Amino acid sequence: MWLNAGVSETLVARWAGHSVAVLKKIYVKCLVGEEERAKKQIAEAYGRHGHG
Repeated sequence: MWLNAGVSETLVARWAGHSVAVLKKIYVKCLVGEEERAKKQIAEAYGRHGHG
């Protein structure tokens, strides 16, 4: 849930008591919509800076 909310994997791993590698191995199946969220963040960043 934290990863889907956009919390950094480093922080989530620390909270869970795992390394990032272990976190990804265990929770990768839980990530939903990551690609769409990334594309939206990129588009918003370009919009804020007058690009595109």
